[in-house]
Amino acid sequence: MEKLLSFVGRVIFAVPFLLFGANHLMSASAMAPMVPPYVPGGIFWIYFSGAAMVLAALAIITGKQARSACFGLALMLLIFIVTIHFPGLSDPQMKMISMINLLKDTALLGASLFMAGTFKK
Repeated sequence: MEKLLSFVGRVIFAVPFLLFGANHLMSASAMAPMVPPYVPGGIFWIYFSGAAMVLAALAIITGKQARSACFGLALMLLIFIVTIHFPGLSDPQMKMISMINLLKDTALLGASLFMAGTFKK
């Protein structure tokens, strides 16, 4: 029963990243205006983060390189928090959505670190 719960938990955790990643890859041009002008590279980062999320989700589901994938997700989420969500708090029109995304990504960062701790080295 524990193994089943663990697997179901991994899948439930990973599927949103799979969908977020697929959305980044399929809608990159529509997402491009959301990249802040102070972030160099623009649309490249949308494709890169989309591919990273898809690969991380697959690693977590399969259990192959899952610990590294969780650490990678945690780092990516920290970068999102610091470079996108936190600066967005200074824009009165974006303050609420930035706070929601900051808190969401903070929770996911914590969950990623927790998940990393559940996988063997």
